[in-house]
Amino acid sequence: MSHMKACNPFTQRCVSPRRDVSMIVSDVLPCFLGFDSENSSGEFSEADPRVAGVMRVDTGRSNGIGKVGERPPRENGIQKHRTSLPAPMFTRSDFSVWSILKKCIGLELSKITMPIAFNEPLSFLQRITEYMEHVYLIHRASCQPQALERMQCVAAFAVSAVASQWERTGKPFNPLLGETYELIREDLGFRFISEQVSHHPPISAFYSEGLNQDFLFHGSIYPKLKFWGKSVEAEPRGTITLELLKHNEAYTWTNPTCCVHNVIIGKLWIEQYGTVEILNHRTGDKCVLHFKPCGLFGKELHKVEGHIQDKNKKKLFMIYGKWTECLWGIDPAAYESYKKRERRGDPLSKAQPDDSSQKADGDVLDAVPEAQETVHVIPGSKLLWRVNTRPPNSAQMYNFTSFTVSLNELQSGMEKTLAPTDCRLRPDIRGMENGDMDLASQEKERLEEKQREARRERATQEAEWQTRWFHQGSNPHTGTPDWLYTGGYFERNFSRCPDIY
Repeated sequence: MSHMKACNPFTQRCVSPRRDVSMIVSDVLPCFLGFDSENSSGEFSEADPRVAGVMRVDTGRSNGIGKVGERPPRENGIQKHRTSLPAPMFTRSDFSVWSILKKCIGLELSKITMPIAFNEPLSFLQRITEYMEHVYLIHRASCQPQALERMQCVAAFAVSAVASQWERTGKPFNPLLGETYELIREDLGFRFISEQVSHHPPISAFYSEGLNQDFLFHGSIYPKLKFWGKSVEAEPRGTITLELLKHNEAYTWTNPTCCVHNVIIGKLWIEQYGTVEILNHRTGDKCVLHFKPCGLFGKELHKVEGHIQDKNKKKLFMIYGKWTECLWGIDPAAYESYKKRERRGDPLSKAQPDDSSQKADGDVLDAVPEAQETVHVIPGSKLLWRVNTRPPNSAQMYNFTSFTVSLNELQSGMEKTLAPTDCRLRPDIRGMENGDMDLASQEKERLEEKQREARRERATQEAEWQTRWFHQGSNPHTGTPDWLYTGGYFERNFSRCPDIY
Protein backbone atom coordinates (compact mmCIF):
# COMPACT_ATOMS: atom_id res chain seq x y z
CA MET A 1 0.00 0.00 0.00
CA SER A 2 1.41 3.35 -1.02
CA HIS A 3 2.42 5.89 1.59
CA MET A 4 2.92 8.78 -0.82
CA LYS A 5 1.25 12.12 -0.28
CA ALA A 6 -2.33 12.29 -1.47
CA CYS A 7 -4.23 15.21 -2.93
CA ASN A 8 -7.10 16.69 -0.98
CA PRO A 9 -10.05 16.52 -3.41
CA PHE A 10 -11.64 19.67 -2.01
CA THR A 11 -8.56 21.92 -2.20
CA GLN A 12 -6.54 20.10 -4.88
CA ARG A 13 -3.40 20.58 -2.83
CA CYS A 14 -1.18 17.76 -1.65
CA VAL A 15 -1.29 16.93 2.02
CA SER A 16 0.28 14.22 4.14
CA PRO A 17 -2.47 12.08 5.65
CA ARG A 18 -2.44 12.62 9.40
CA ARG A 19 -5.04 10.14 10.45
CA ASP A 20 -7.74 7.93 9.05
CA VAL A 21 -10.85 10.06 9.35
CA SER A 22 -13.06 7.33 7.93
CA MET A 23 -13.38 5.86 11.38
CA ILE A 24 -15.93 8.54 12.21
CA VAL A 25 -19.05 6.78 13.45
CA SER A 26 -17.83 3.69 11.61
CA ASP A 27 -17.17 1.45 14.58
CA VAL A 28 -20.74 1.49 15.71
CA LEU A 29 -22.14 -1.72 14.25
CA PRO A 30 -25.56 -0.47 13.28
CA CYS A 31 -24.84 3.18 12.81
CA PHE A 32 -24.29 3.64 9.12
CA LEU A 33 -27.71 2.42 8.19
CA GLY A 34 -28.81 5.93 9.07
CA PHE A 35 -26.74 7.77 6.46
CA ASP A 36 -29.20 8.31 3.65
CA SER A 37 -28.55 9.95 0.32
CA GLU A 38 -32.10 10.03 -0.95
CA ASN A 39 -33.08 13.21 0.87
CA SER A 40 -29.67 14.84 1.01
CA SER A 41 -28.63 17.96 -0.80
CA GLY A 42 -25.96 16.06 -2.66
CA GLU A 43 -23.19 18.36 -1.49
CA PHE A 44 -21.39 15.49 0.19
CA SER A 45 -22.69 12.52 -1.73
CA GLU A 46 -21.15 9.14 -1.04
CA ALA A 47 -20.58 9.00 -4.76
CA ASP A 48 -18.85 12.39 -4.94
CA PRO A 49 -16.48 12.22 -7.94
CA ARG A 50 -14.25 14.82 -6.29
CA VAL A 51 -13.33 12.16 -3.78
CA ALA A 52 -12.98 9.17 -6.06
CA GLY A 53 -10.25 10.48 -8.32
CA VAL A 54 -7.56 10.52 -5.65
CA MET A 55 -8.19 7.07 -4.26
CA ARG A 56 -7.02 4.73 -7.01
CA VAL A 57 -4.98 1.94 -5.50
CA ASP A 58 -2.20 -0.18 -6.89
CA THR A 59 -3.64 -3.65 -7.22
CA GLY A 60 -0.39 -5.14 -8.40
CA ARG A 61 0.57 -6.10 -4.87
CA SER A 62 -2.60 -8.07 -4.26
CA ASN A 63 -2.40 -11.83 -4.44
CA GLY A 64 -5.68 -11.87 -6.32
CA ILE A 65 -7.42 -14.26 -3.96
CA GLY A 66 -11.17 -13.94 -4.20
CA LYS A 67 -11.48 -12.28 -7.59
CA VAL A 68 -14.81 -12.77 -9.30
CA GLY A 69 -14.86 -15.94 -11.34
CA GLU A 70 -12.28 -17.85 -9.34
CA ARG A 71 -13.41 -20.91 -7.41
CA PRO A 72 -11.52 -21.45 -4.16
CA PRO A 73 -10.32 -25.01 -3.56
CA ARG A 74 -12.27 -27.51 -1.50
CA GLU A 75 -10.90 -29.51 1.39
CA ASN A 76 -12.67 -32.67 2.57
CA GLY A 77 -15.75 -31.59 0.63
CA ILE A 78 -16.04 -28.23 2.45
CA GLN A 79 -15.68 -25.01 0.47
CA LYS A 80 -12.61 -23.02 1.43
CA HIS A 81 -12.93 -19.26 1.58
CA ARG A 82 -10.58 -16.51 0.55
CA THR A 83 -8.09 -15.11 3.03
CA SER A 84 -7.43 -11.73 1.42
CA LEU A 85 -9.18 -9.01 -0.55
CA PRO A 86 -8.46 -8.50 -4.26
CA ALA A 87 -6.87 -5.10 -3.58
CA PRO A 88 -5.40 -3.45 -0.49
CA MET A 89 -7.13 -0.57 1.23
CA PHE A 90 -6.38 2.84 -0.29
CA THR A 91 -4.62 5.60 1.61
CA ARG A 92 -7.29 8.08 2.66
CA SER A 93 -6.77 11.82 2.55
CA ASP A 94 -7.67 14.22 5.31
CA PHE A 95 -11.19 15.60 4.89
CA SER A 96 -12.96 18.50 6.50
CA VAL A 97 -15.22 16.41 8.68
CA TRP A 98 -16.33 19.45 10.60
CA SER A 99 -17.80 21.03 7.48
CA ILE A 100 -20.11 18.03 7.21
CA LEU A 101 -21.06 17.52 10.85
CA LYS A 102 -21.13 21.01 12.34
CA LYS A 103 -24.77 21.47 11.31
CA CYS A 104 -25.80 18.21 12.95
CA ILE A 105 -25.03 18.78 16.63
CA GLY A 106 -27.82 17.27 18.71
CA LEU A 107 -29.63 15.92 15.66
CA GLU A 108 -30.26 12.39 14.49
CA LEU A 109 -27.86 11.45 11.70
CA SER A 110 -30.52 9.79 9.58
CA LYS A 111 -30.25 11.93 6.46
CA ILE A 112 -26.60 12.93 6.36
CA THR A 113 -24.43 11.57 3.57
CA MET A 114 -20.69 11.09 3.74
CA PRO A 115 -18.12 10.93 0.93
CA ILE A 116 -17.22 7.49 -0.33
CA ALA A 117 -13.84 7.93 1.36
CA PHE A 118 -15.54 6.94 4.59
CA ASN A 119 -16.68 3.54 3.32
CA GLU A 120 -15.47 -0.02 3.55
CA PRO A 121 -16.36 -2.52 0.77
CA LEU A 122 -19.31 -4.11 2.55
CA SER A 123 -23.01 -3.43 2.80
CA PHE A 124 -24.51 -2.96 6.24
CA LEU A 125 -26.40 -6.22 5.66
CA GLN A 126 -23.05 -7.97 5.42
CA ARG A 127 -21.90 -6.17 8.54
CA ILE A 128 -24.88 -7.60 10.43
CA THR A 129 -23.80 -11.05 9.32
CA GLU A 130 -20.67 -10.63 11.44
CA TYR A 131 -22.87 -11.62 14.37
CA MET A 132 -22.26 -15.17 13.15
CA GLU A 133 -18.46 -15.21 13.37
CA HIS A 134 -18.59 -17.00 16.72
CA VAL A 135 -21.64 -19.14 15.94
CA TYR A 136 -19.89 -22.10 17.58
CA LEU A 137 -21.08 -20.58 20.87
CA ILE A 138 -24.69 -21.17 19.81
CA HIS A 139 -23.94 -24.77 18.85
CA ARG A 140 -22.20 -25.21 22.19
CA ALA A 141 -25.20 -23.77 24.03
CA SER A 142 -27.53 -26.21 22.29
CA CYS A 143 -25.41 -29.13 23.52
CA GLN A 144 -25.43 -28.09 27.18
CA PRO A 145 -27.78 -30.11 29.43
CA GLN A 146 -28.14 -27.39 32.09
CA ALA A 147 -29.85 -24.02 31.65
CA LEU A 148 -27.05 -22.20 33.48
CA GLU A 149 -24.41 -23.51 31.08
CA ARG A 150 -26.60 -22.58 28.12
CA MET A 151 -26.96 -19.03 29.39
CA GLN A 152 -23.19 -18.77 29.79
CA CYS A 153 -22.76 -19.63 26.11
CA VAL A 154 -25.51 -17.23 25.02
CA ALA A 155 -23.96 -14.41 27.05
CA ALA A 156 -20.59 -15.07 25.43
CA PHE A 157 -22.24 -15.02 22.00
CA ALA A 158 -23.93 -11.68 22.71
CA VAL A 159 -20.59 -10.13 23.69
CA SER A 160 -18.71 -11.71 20.79
CA ALA A 161 -21.18 -10.18 18.34
CA VAL A 162 -19.74 -6.69 18.89
CA ALA A 163 -16.05 -7.70 18.92
CA SER A 164 -15.59 -7.17 15.19
CA GLN A 165 -16.18 -3.43 15.65
CA TRP A 166 -12.79 -2.98 17.31
CA GLU A 167 -10.50 -0.77 15.17
CA ARG A 168 -12.75 -0.89 12.12
CA THR A 169 -11.95 2.15 10.00
CA GLY A 170 -14.70 2.32 7.40
CA LYS A 171 -18.45 2.55 7.31
CA PRO A 172 -20.41 -0.04 5.35
CA PHE A 173 -22.48 1.04 2.37
CA ASN A 174 -26.10 1.87 3.08
CA PRO A 175 -28.34 -0.96 1.86
CA LEU A 176 -30.75 -0.08 -0.91
CA LEU A 177 -34.42 -0.71 -0.23
CA GLY A 178 -35.05 -4.35 -1.09
CA GLU A 179 -31.38 -5.30 -0.96
CA THR A 180 -30.65 -8.76 0.45
CA TYR A 181 -27.70 -10.81 1.61
CA GLU A 182 -27.46 -14.55 2.08
CA LEU A 183 -24.66 -16.61 3.55
CA ILE A 184 -24.45 -20.38 3.83
CA ARG A 185 -21.52 -21.76 5.78
CA GLU A 186 -21.59 -25.55 5.90
CA ASP A 187 -18.32 -25.55 7.83
CA LEU A 188 -19.89 -23.39 10.56
CA GLY A 189 -23.32 -25.03 10.45
CA PHE A 190 -25.67 -22.16 9.56
CA ARG A 191 -27.40 -20.23 6.81
CA PHE A 192 -28.37 -16.57 6.97
CA ILE A 193 -30.64 -14.17 5.07
CA SER A 194 -31.22 -10.45 5.56
CA GLU A 195 -33.26 -7.79 3.79
CA GLN A 196 -33.46 -4.01 3.88
CA VAL A 197 -37.15 -3.71 4.69
CA SER A 198 -37.44 0.05 5.18
CA HIS A 199 -35.59 3.15 4.04
CA HIS A 200 -37.30 5.81 6.18
CA PRO A 201 -36.58 4.89 8.90
CA PRO A 202 -33.78 2.58 7.81
CA ILE A 203 -34.47 -0.95 9.08
CA SER A 204 -32.60 -4.17 8.37
CA ALA A 205 -34.15 -7.54 9.20
CA PHE A 206 -32.25 -10.81 9.45
CA TYR A 207 -32.89 -14.50 10.03
CA SER A 208 -30.49 -17.40 10.52
CA GLU A 209 -30.94 -21.09 11.24
CA GLY A 210 -28.68 -23.98 12.12
CA LEU A 211 -28.15 -26.52 9.38
CA ASN A 212 -28.73 -29.21 12.00
CA GLN A 213 -32.02 -27.58 13.07
CA ASP A 214 -30.54 -26.70 16.45
CA PHE A 215 -31.27 -22.94 16.52
CA LEU A 216 -33.04 -19.93 15.04
CA PHE A 217 -31.50 -16.46 15.31
CA HIS A 218 -33.38 -13.39 14.11
CA GLY A 219 -34.02 -9.71 14.66
CA SER A 220 -34.34 -6.25 13.16
CA ILE A 221 -31.92 -3.35 13.54
CA TYR A 222 -32.89 0.33 13.46
CA PRO A 223 -30.45 2.41 15.50
CA LYS A 224 -30.83 6.05 16.43
CA LEU A 225 -27.72 8.18 16.04
CA LYS A 226 -26.80 11.57 17.45
CA PHE A 227 -23.82 13.85 17.03
CA TRP A 228 -22.75 15.64 20.22
CA GLY A 229 -19.95 17.87 18.96
CA LYS A 230 -16.99 15.69 19.93
CA SER A 231 -18.62 12.29 19.65
CA VAL A 232 -21.22 10.27 17.78
CA GLU A 233 -23.54 8.04 19.79
CA ALA A 234 -25.67 5.17 18.50
CA GLU A 235 -28.59 4.14 20.65
CA PRO A 236 -29.55 0.55 19.83
CA ARG A 237 -33.08 -0.19 18.68
CA GLY A 238 -34.50 -3.58 17.87
CA THR A 239 -34.72 -6.93 19.59
CA ILE A 240 -32.26 -9.78 19.06
CA THR A 241 -33.79 -13.26 19.49
CA LEU A 242 -32.08 -16.62 19.78
CA GLU A 243 -34.12 -19.83 19.94
CA LEU A 244 -32.55 -23.13 21.02
CA LEU A 245 -34.99 -25.57 19.47
CA LYS A 246 -33.89 -28.71 21.29
CA HIS A 247 -34.57 -27.07 24.65
CA ASN A 248 -37.63 -25.06 23.58
CA GLU A 249 -35.91 -21.93 24.86
CA ALA A 250 -35.89 -18.37 23.56
CA TYR A 251 -33.43 -15.67 24.61
CA THR A 252 -33.86 -11.98 23.81
CA TRP A 253 -31.66 -8.91 24.27
CA THR A 254 -30.63 -5.57 22.78
CA ASN A 255 -27.11 -4.40 22.02
CA PRO A 256 -25.17 -1.83 24.10
CA THR A 257 -24.84 1.83 23.16
CA CYS A 258 -21.80 2.67 21.08
CA CYS A 259 -19.91 5.96 21.08
CA VAL A 260 -17.08 7.17 18.85
CA HIS A 261 -14.99 9.96 20.38
CA ASN A 262 -12.91 12.75 18.81
CA VAL A 263 -14.72 12.85 15.49
CA ILE A 264 -13.42 16.37 14.84
CA ILE A 265 -9.93 16.47 16.30
CA GLY A 266 -7.63 14.04 18.03
CA LYS A 267 -7.30 10.29 17.83
CA LEU A 268 -10.57 8.50 17.24
CA TRP A 269 -11.59 5.81 19.70
CA ILE A 270 -14.69 3.80 20.47
CA GLU A 271 -16.37 2.60 23.61
CA GLN A 272 -19.50 0.59 24.26
CA TYR A 273 -21.53 1.18 27.36
CA GLY A 274 -24.87 0.39 28.89
CA THR A 275 -26.63 -2.62 30.35
CA VAL A 276 -27.55 -5.64 28.25
CA GLU A 277 -30.15 -7.98 29.72
CA ILE A 278 -30.51 -11.44 28.22
CA LEU A 279 -33.71 -13.18 29.25
CA ASN A 280 -34.44 -16.89 29.02
CA HIS A 281 -38.21 -16.78 28.48
CA ARG A 282 -38.74 -20.41 29.51
CA THR A 283 -36.85 -20.52 32.83
CA GLY A 284 -36.91 -16.86 33.81
CA ASP A 285 -33.12 -16.84 34.16
CA LYS A 286 -31.51 -13.55 33.24
CA CYS A 287 -27.96 -12.48 32.40
CA VAL A 288 -27.19 -8.84 33.22
CA LEU A 289 -24.07 -7.51 31.49
CA HIS A 290 -22.65 -4.06 32.20
CA PHE A 291 -20.55 -2.65 29.36
CA LYS A 292 -18.46 -0.16 31.30
CA PRO A 293 -17.84 3.41 30.16
CA CYS A 294 -14.10 4.03 30.11
CA GLY A 295 -14.13 6.39 33.10
CA LEU A 296 -11.30 8.65 34.23
CA PHE A 297 -7.86 7.53 33.02
CA GLY A 298 -9.48 4.77 30.97
CA LYS A 299 -9.32 2.09 33.63
CA GLU A 300 -12.68 0.65 32.62
CA LEU A 301 -12.15 0.79 28.84
CA HIS A 302 -13.72 -2.19 27.04
CA LYS A 303 -14.62 -3.92 30.31
CA VAL A 304 -17.72 -6.08 30.65
CA GLU A 305 -18.97 -7.27 34.03
CA GLY A 306 -22.17 -8.97 35.02
CA HIS A 307 -23.92 -12.00 36.39
CA ILE A 308 -26.49 -14.68 35.69
CA GLN A 309 -29.47 -14.82 38.05
CA ASP A 310 -32.47 -17.10 38.39
CA LYS A 311 -36.09 -15.97 38.29
CA ASN A 312 -35.86 -15.14 42.01
CA LYS A 313 -32.85 -12.87 41.33
CA LYS A 314 -30.40 -15.18 43.08
CA LYS A 315 -26.96 -14.81 41.52
CA LEU A 316 -25.78 -18.09 40.00
CA PHE A 317 -22.66 -17.09 38.07
CA MET A 318 -20.39 -14.04 37.70
CA ILE A 319 -19.02 -12.86 34.34
CA TYR A 320 -16.15 -10.49 33.53
CA GLY A 321 -13.77 -9.64 30.69
CA LYS A 322 -13.45 -7.28 27.73
CA TRP A 323 -15.56 -7.22 24.61
CA THR A 324 -12.37 -6.75 22.57
CA GLU A 325 -10.59 -9.79 24.01
CA CYS A 326 -12.30 -12.46 26.06
CA LEU A 327 -14.96 -13.33 28.60
CA TRP A 328 -14.55 -15.35 31.81
CA GLY A 329 -16.92 -16.63 34.47
CA ILE A 330 -16.70 -17.83 38.05
CA ASP A 331 -18.80 -18.94 41.01
CA PRO A 332 -20.29 -15.95 42.93
CA ALA A 333 -18.70 -16.97 46.25
CA ALA A 334 -15.22 -17.14 44.73
CA TYR A 335 -15.80 -13.84 42.96
CA GLU A 336 -16.88 -12.03 46.12
CA SER A 337 -13.96 -13.49 48.06
CA TYR A 338 -11.56 -12.21 45.42
CA LYS A 339 -13.13 -8.75 45.48
CA LYS A 340 -12.84 -8.58 49.27
CA ARG A 341 -9.13 -9.42 49.10
CA GLU A 342 -8.71 -6.83 46.38
CA ARG A 343 -10.36 -4.12 48.49
CA ARG A 344 -8.06 -5.01 51.38
CA GLY A 345 -5.07 -4.47 49.14
CA ASP A 346 -3.94 -8.06 48.94
CA PRO A 347 -1.05 -7.90 46.42
CA LEU A 348 -1.81 -11.41 45.18
CA SER A 349 -5.25 -10.33 43.98
CA LYS A 350 -4.27 -7.19 42.13
CA ALA A 351 -4.11 -6.97 38.38
CA GLN A 352 -0.96 -5.73 36.70
CA PRO A 353 -0.70 -1.96 37.28
CA ASP A 354 -1.61 0.41 34.51
CA ASP A 355 1.42 2.63 33.95
CA SER A 356 -0.49 5.03 31.75
CA SER A 357 0.26 8.65 32.54
CA GLN A 358 -2.24 10.04 30.08
CA LYS A 359 -4.82 12.42 31.51
CA ALA A 360 -8.24 13.27 30.21
CA ASP A 361 -8.63 16.75 28.78
CA GLY A 362 -12.31 17.46 28.62
CA ASP A 363 -11.82 21.05 27.47
CA VAL A 364 -10.11 20.13 24.20
CA LEU A 365 -10.85 16.52 23.31
CA ASP A 366 -11.69 13.20 24.85
CA ALA A 367 -8.21 11.80 25.41
CA VAL A 368 -7.73 8.25 24.26
CA PRO A 369 -7.51 5.93 27.26
CA GLU A 370 -4.68 3.46 27.25
CA ALA A 371 -6.23 0.03 26.87
CA GLN A 372 -4.79 -2.66 29.08
CA GLU A 373 -3.92 -5.58 26.87
CA THR A 374 -4.88 -8.38 29.22
CA VAL A 375 -7.71 -9.38 31.50
CA HIS A 376 -6.57 -10.45 34.95
CA VAL A 377 -8.02 -13.92 35.46
CA ILE A 378 -9.40 -14.76 38.88
CA PRO A 379 -8.20 -18.21 40.01
CA GLY A 380 -10.84 -20.84 39.34
CA SER A 381 -12.41 -18.95 36.44
CA LYS A 382 -13.87 -20.59 33.35
CA LEU A 383 -13.09 -19.26 29.87
CA LEU A 384 -16.35 -18.54 28.03
CA TRP A 385 -15.02 -16.93 24.85
CA ARG A 386 -11.87 -15.53 23.28
CA VAL A 387 -11.73 -13.33 20.20
CA ASN A 388 -10.34 -14.81 17.00
CA THR A 389 -6.91 -13.60 15.94
CA ARG A 390 -7.13 -11.29 12.95
CA PRO A 391 -5.12 -12.07 9.80
CA PRO A 392 -1.62 -10.56 9.63
CA ASN A 393 -2.60 -8.28 6.74
CA SER A 394 -5.80 -7.08 8.43
CA ALA A 395 -4.62 -3.45 8.58
CA GLN A 396 -4.43 -3.40 4.77
CA MET A 397 -7.94 -4.85 4.55
CA TYR A 398 -9.97 -2.29 6.54
CA ASN A 399 -9.12 -4.18 9.75
CA PHE A 400 -11.39 -7.02 8.67
CA THR A 401 -11.42 -10.31 10.54
CA SER A 402 -10.86 -13.53 8.60
CA PHE A 403 -14.61 -14.13 8.67
CA THR A 404 -15.33 -10.63 7.34
CA VAL A 405 -12.88 -11.00 4.45
CA SER A 406 -15.04 -13.80 3.02
CA LEU A 407 -18.38 -11.99 3.18
CA ASN A 408 -18.28 -10.32 -0.25
CA GLU A 409 -16.61 -13.23 -2.00
CA LEU A 410 -18.32 -14.03 -5.30
CA GLN A 411 -17.42 -17.55 -6.31
CA SER A 412 -17.72 -18.92 -9.82
CA GLY A 413 -21.31 -19.78 -10.71
CA MET A 414 -22.74 -18.12 -7.63
CA GLU A 415 -24.63 -15.53 -9.71
CA LYS A 416 -26.91 -18.30 -10.97
CA THR A 417 -28.19 -19.11 -7.49
CA LEU A 418 -28.11 -15.75 -5.71
CA ALA A 419 -31.10 -13.45 -5.57
CA PRO A 420 -30.60 -10.54 -8.01
CA THR A 421 -30.81 -8.22 -4.99
CA ASP A 422 -27.81 -9.77 -3.17
CA CYS A 423 -25.11 -7.38 -1.91
CA ARG A 424 -22.39 -9.29 -3.76
CA LEU A 425 -23.88 -8.07 -7.03
CA ARG A 426 -23.67 -4.36 -6.14
CA PRO A 427 -21.24 -2.82 -8.64
CA ASP A 428 -20.20 0.04 -6.36
CA ILE A 429 -19.11 -2.24 -3.53
CA ARG A 430 -17.44 -4.60 -6.00
CA GLY A 431 -15.57 -1.70 -7.58
CA MET A 432 -14.29 -0.49 -4.23
CA GLU A 433 -13.21 -3.99 -3.23
CA ASN A 434 -11.25 -4.29 -6.48
CA GLY A 435 -9.58 -0.92 -5.91
CA ASP A 436 -11.44 0.96 -8.67
CA MET A 437 -12.66 3.99 -6.76
CA ASP A 438 -13.78 5.86 -9.89
CA LEU A 439 -16.08 3.01 -10.86
CA ALA A 440 -17.31 2.64 -7.29
CA SER A 441 -18.16 6.33 -7.11
CA GLN A 442 -19.94 6.37 -10.47
CA GLU A 443 -21.96 3.27 -9.66
CA LYS A 444 -22.89 4.60 -6.25
CA GLU A 445 -24.26 7.75 -7.84
CA ARG A 446 -26.19 5.73 -10.42
CA LEU A 447 -27.74 3.44 -7.80
CA GLU A 448 -28.75 6.38 -5.63
CA GLU A 449 -30.51 8.05 -8.56
CA LYS A 450 -32.18 4.78 -9.55
CA GLN A 451 -33.52 4.43 -6.01
CA ARG A 452 -34.80 8.01 -5.98
CA GLU A 453 -36.54 7.51 -9.31
CA ALA A 454 -38.21 4.31 -8.09
CA ARG A 455 -39.46 6.13 -5.02
CA ARG A 456 -40.89 8.97 -7.11
CA GLU A 457 -42.65 6.46 -9.33
CA ARG A 458 -44.23 4.71 -6.35
CA ALA A 459 -45.40 8.07 -5.02
CA THR A 460 -46.97 8.91 -8.38
CA GLN A 461 -48.80 5.60 -8.47
CA GLU A 462 -49.65 5.80 -4.75
CA ALA A 463 -48.10 2.36 -4.36
CA GLU A 464 -46.50 1.14 -1.15
CA TRP A 465 -43.26 -0.78 -1.07
CA GLN A 466 -43.74 -4.52 -0.61
CA THR A 467 -41.06 -6.42 1.27
CA ARG A 468 -40.15 -9.83 -0.12
CA TRP A 469 -38.84 -12.05 2.67
CA PHE A 470 -39.92 -10.38 5.93
CA HIS A 471 -43.15 -8.94 7.27
CA GLN A 472 -44.10 -6.68 10.15
CA GLY A 473 -45.47 -8.32 13.26
CA SER A 474 -44.89 -8.81 16.95
CA ASN A 475 -41.98 -10.66 18.46
CA PRO A 476 -43.51 -13.94 19.68
CA HIS A 477 -41.57 -13.79 22.95
CA THR A 478 -41.55 -10.10 23.90
CA GLY A 479 -44.69 -8.86 22.16
CA THR A 480 -42.79 -5.83 20.84
CA PRO A 481 -42.94 -4.75 17.16
CA ASP A 482 -40.53 -6.72 15.02
CA TRP A 483 -39.83 -7.85 11.48
CA LEU A 484 -40.37 -11.59 11.10
CA TYR A 485 -39.07 -13.96 8.45
CA THR A 486 -41.83 -14.92 6.01
CA GLY A 487 -39.94 -17.95 4.73
CA GLY A 488 -39.27 -19.35 1.31
CA TYR A 489 -36.02 -17.62 0.44
CA PHE A 490 -33.97 -20.79 0.11
CA GLU A 491 -36.53 -22.27 -2.28
CA ARG A 492 -34.99 -19.70 -4.65
CA ASN A 493 -38.02 -18.38 -6.44
CA PHE A 494 -36.71 -14.91 -7.20
CA SER A 495 -39.19 -13.93 -9.90
CA ARG A 496 -40.73 -11.21 -7.71
CA CYS A 497 -37.45 -9.62 -6.67
CA PRO A 498 -37.16 -5.93 -7.58
CA ASP A 499 -34.59 -4.57 -10.00
CA ILE A 500 -32.47 -2.38 -7.73
CA TYR A 501 -29.05 -2.57 -9.40
